[in-house]
Amino acid sequence: MQIRRMFSTANVKGCERYLDTQKKYEIIRTILYFAIPLSLFAAGIIQTQASVTQEKMSIFSLFLKGLANPKSRVNLLSIVAVVGLLPASKSLVAAIMFLRFHSLDGEIAESLREASGDLKVIYDCVFTSYKKNYVVGHLAVRGNVICGYSQDKSFDEKGFYRHIGEILKLDGHSQTTVKVFTDPDKYRERLKAMGELADDEAVTRAVTETLKSVML
Repeated sequence: MQIRRMFSTANVKGCERYLDTQKKYEIIRTILYFAIPLSLFAAGIIQTQASVTQEKMSIFSLFLKGLANPKSRVNLLSIVAVVGLLPASKSLVAAIMFLRFHSLDGEIAESLREASGDLKVIYDCVFTSYKKNYVVGHLAVRGNVICGYSQDKSFDEKGFYRHIGEILKLDGHSQTTVKVFTDPDKYRERLKAMGELADDEAVTRAVTETLKSVML
């Protein structure tokens, strides 16, 4: 288990099986983020209730009695706990997003791996926009040429071209061409053709980093 993956996906984003393997880290992080403020909230109630209770009581009894007493919830730790729920809620949203999507089918991924050759590739790409999400299971980049494969037969190509094209232009890549296939056979043929193109490593790297920076 890689603890760092709970807080940063920079080193694994775009790797094969990225979406499926990242889910558990998102869930663990979310549980951790909620556990901390809830623990502080409980500690605040117990501490406040203990200060006003004369009789000896167990911690659990103090918590239950304090929970029923509105005044016991008014303390500094409760305020800290409420603030701590903000990153926890953000983490929950991210976890839900990951749970909605799945990695590229294993058999297809293997066949595309062979067809990709030395092309720069990115797996499990989810690009979010205000109107919809675009899921591209495999992307190949060579210079300013970007090609991808989506398992979604109803993939909105025009919408995706507009969305990703604007992002690439804003990052200085105005000469890029983008094509997404939903037929794996045609995509494999395109990958072989891309492998014969001259490669500008600097441009390929820059375009790839832009794509990774805006995907889930």
